[in-house]
Amino acid sequence: MPPSPSEAPIAYLFDVTSGQILFEREADRRFMPASITKVMTTFLAFEWMEEGKILPQQSFSIRPEVWKRWNQVGSTMFLPHDARVTVDDLVHGVTTVSANDGAAALADGAAGSVDKWVAAMNAKASEIGMRDSHFGTPNGWMDEGNTFVTARDLTTLATQMLRRHPSKYRRYIGHREFTYNDITQSNHDPISGVVPGADGIKTGFTNQAGYGFLGSAERNGRRLVMVVAASPRGRDRNRAARDLIEWGFSAFDQQRLFAPEAEVAMAEVQGGDSTQVALVAPAGVYVDIPAGAHRDVKLTVNYEGPVRAPIRQGEQIAILTVSIDGMSDFSVPLVARDTVDEAGLGRRILNGVLGWIT
Repeated sequence: MPPSPSEAPIAYLFDVTSGQILFEREADRRFMPASITKVMTTFLAFEWMEEGKILPQQSFSIRPEVWKRWNQVGSTMFLPHDARVTVDDLVHGVTTVSANDGAAALADGAAGSVDKWVAAMNAKASEIGMRDSHFGTPNGWMDEGNTFVTARDLTTLATQMLRRHPSKYRRYIGHREFTYNDITQSNHDPISGVVPGADGIKTGFTNQAGYGFLGSAERNGRRLVMVVAASPRGRDRNRAARDLIEWGFSAFDQQRLFAPEAEVAMAEVQGGDSTQVALVAPAGVYVDIPAGAHRDVKLTVNYEGPVRAPIRQGEQIAILTVSIDGMSDFSVPLVARDTVDEAGLGRRILNGVLGWIT
């Protein structure tokens, strides 16, 4: 069953595969994420790697002022003052041993200053739809409340990381230990290696914030993301995280309604070389139903139509709203399966005649 409010005052469970919220408590309550902030730094690093702004094998020298500010402050990867360290090592240090010095060195080296990196973090958070979060540091160190998030926003961040960067996620997230400069440290993730299928993502703790965790697990192709936060003790946070993710897998049965790229509906097209375009869900359409229960499922396709050509293959055209008795509605984007070009003169005349006839 889900954790009690005393164990996890903030709790959220999301099925990435279906897009359903399975459990929420205080999902939009702002809280200080502490080191969970480093997930935003990690995601921005993944984005910049993808764009070619930084490379894993690229090396940065640690500027003296950055080293002095963060040398052995909180969790650390023990960067030497004269270190020249690769992006790959810095990201591993951030994700596995929660290195505050590693996060600051990555930010300063990649963006030219920590402040510029933090500005990029906030811009990226806004871009992906984190509507009620703000970052003041690259590592979540206490900053008088300037850094805050919500459970819903953290789930958005984790979901985007998983969907956009699956190979980087596998490379950098969920490792049990990390060795740098001949020093080996363990990951404090409470579910990886304990809960089947669990592979991260990040713990957080300060006296002000309490204990929190953003985590994920995958079983049989089904991916869940969860948040627990503001727990009073580490053992409460750890138990709450394990209970919530296990409950998510056991309490619901998942059904596939449409396979990836299968036609879900047709949309009317205006001014195109075709009068209709097939709509598909690239990742498929899935629903989670309470285990052993029968629930009616209603599907509604919404779009402003007819859609005017030209239409690009993969362009989002509509929203599929899924309604399940006794559960919250959720939505799945539908995109064009094919390209529809603008109609030539002959086709426009034929379309006009057909429209007049019908």
